[in-house]
Amino acid sequence: MLSPQQLLAHHDDARPWPHGCGMDLGVAYEHALAVRAARIARGERPRGFKVGFTNRTIWDRYQVHAPIWGTVWDTTLSVCEGEGRVALAGTCQPRLEPEAVFGIRQTPPARATLDDLFDCIEWVAPGFEIVQSHMPDWKFLPADTVADQGLHARLLVGPRRPVREISDTAHALDSRLAAARVQLFEGDTLRDQGSGANVLDGPLHALAHFLAELRNCPGAPDLQPGDVVTTGTWTDAWPLAAGQHWRARFDAPLTDLSITLC
Repeated sequence: MLSPQQLLAHHDDARPWPHGCGMDLGVAYEHALAVRAARIARGERPRGFKVGFTNRTIWDRYQVHAPIWGTVWDTTLSVCEGEGRVALAGTCQPRLEPEAVFGIRQTPPARATLDDLFDCIEWVAPGFEIVQSHMPDWKFLPADTVADQGLHARLLVGPRRPVREISDTAHALDSRLAAARVQLFEGDTLRDQGSGANVLDGPLHALAHFLAELRNCPGAPDLQPGDVVTTGTWTDAWPLAAGQHWRARFDAPLTDLSITLC
């Protein structure tokens, strides 16, 4: 079994693991929270969460059939107004995912409904999450992905729109985001396309599922005002290399987002 210290060392050195984490899902979350505590102790600040494997269309491909979550950090988060530049140094087998990102205005109440969540969201934005795996060739068990910090490496958040400029009810926001589509381009080449409905029927549903799972995880922190939550990829995850330029063409209410890798 890989210890939290070994997990953090492999993360810092971008070294593949010698084998799987060797634990069940509950223990994997315990180890992930221990790594989170170690990163906080050395000065990193949590900025929110990523939710992974919400896209049911890729579950069979990766042999992970339920969502997971991990922490987003001040050292991994960046924002832009439509075009961003992100370094791949320190990542392990990085891949790109276009997603919808929420900004949290206040902590949701217990047993929050979609209406409650809508009242607690400040903004929504397009995002690129750069995910990574320390298991060779992206072959892993679900517990490996949790122990591997939810596979999170970087998050680029694009233009943020106040949700009340988009919709005045949770139902309207949910419907618009679920119906929206995205085309993912590498340079001028269309690589993939998908929709918001791919992520557990819509990003707002993905947020609701994540919040319930977070609050059922012993020792996990709650959502806080100012947190960002990225809700899962609308397409497959695509391998990256320095020098590439990618663009996501989102339908409204999200806007286009471009990223250059260095």
